[in-house]
Amino acid sequence: MKRILWLVIAVTAIFHSCQSEYSSVPKKYHSLLDTAFANARENADELKLALEQSEKNQKEVTAFLISYMPERDLKTLSAEFILDQVEGAWRAREEFEWCRNLPDSVFLNEVLPYCNLDETRDNWRENFYHLFSPYVQECENIYQAVDSVNFNIMDELGVEYNTKRSVVNISPFQAIKEQMATCTGLSFLLVDAFRSVGIPARIAGTPLWTNMRGNHSWVEVWIDGEWYFTEYYPDALNKSWFLADAGKADPEKPVHWIYAASYKPAQTHYPLVWDRDSREIHAVNVTDRYIRLYQEQLAGQELKEDEILVDVVLFKNENEQNAQGRISERISVFEGDNQIEFGYSPLPTDDLNKFLKFKLGKNKTYRLEFVGADAQLKSVEINLGRGPVGVIKLFAD
Repeated sequence: MKRILWLVIAVTAIFHSCQSEYSSVPKKYHSLLDTAFANARENADELKLALEQSEKNQKEVTAFLISYMPERDLKTLSAEFILDQVEGAWRAREEFEWCRNLPDSVFLNEVLPYCNLDETRDNWRENFYHLFSPYVQECENIYQAVDSVNFNIMDELGVEYNTKRSVVNISPFQAIKEQMATCTGLSFLLVDAFRSVGIPARIAGTPLWTNMRGNHSWVEVWIDGEWYFTEYYPDALNKSWFLADAGKADPEKPVHWIYAASYKPAQTHYPLVWDRDSREIHAVNVTDRYIRLYQEQLAGQELKEDEILVDVVLFKNENEQNAQGRISERISVFEGDNQIEFGYSPLPTDDLNKFLKFKLGKNKTYRLEFVGADAQLKSVEINLGRGPVGVIKLFAD
């Protein structure tokens, strides 16, 4: 009887201990926190202290940050650093209406995180809040807030594009110290500036354009349920010099995909061109959205009097002119011996009304080249008149 009594007391004590440790933390985080604390090793006490000292209404925020924290950060970040980030993000949530209205999932994954990729972990949030909150205090909506930060960040920080920066993945404070960064470091600055005032943001980019001219990074912001792109040197939302390149991404080859980083686990990893073995950074594949945006931009452009918009699709053969018969392959357009344009034909999973679009000249002859079913280069000549052109159907076999 005594043994049973002691067993009940022991189990009860353990239960209350667990309840106390994760008090006010949703149950879905409990096992994740257990794993995080185990992976943190000697630094586990710092993480537990951060969770313990968090305000009751911020417990879930802290739990999320620790639960999905990269392993290197689990072993190194202090309780003070974590609490500074949590409290700063929560202040933005309470202060700015656009942040208050965010779904919890977006706030947690796109406002709360202290990092973008694998940059040095600077405790930037308090500093950036004081720098950028004055720009958004009078803003009536998130669109105005995005523009206010975007169009003032360069003057505020003084950081400019320069390939002489010390490292590619330069951290915010180091970039400010050096007064220089390239597209990756500039994107870190812009994402952090947005997040400091409650604007959900993330870094996006490609490891290699399909024209083989290297990699590029930029920023995405979440507005009213949709992602829009911008960059440190802004044009307007969803408008930039690089859209034509992004719109020609190859959906079949990961090296040419467009990626957007995610703090919590997602469908794939973000490829780092300076650390090709890294699988630490989570990401989503957003290639299709950029292809769609570019095609919409082309379709919406006003054509000159001597221009015509041409729709192209590639099928396996003449007997399979249906959705499943479509092939995504690079289609190159030549005028004489000069390649003037290229893109990738629609996938079998794309909408039937989606085509690869080219803006070409009326009354001209072009050559379309692509790889056929036998892995040999095929060439098809097209002669354009002055009137509308039907869909140009190509066949791999």
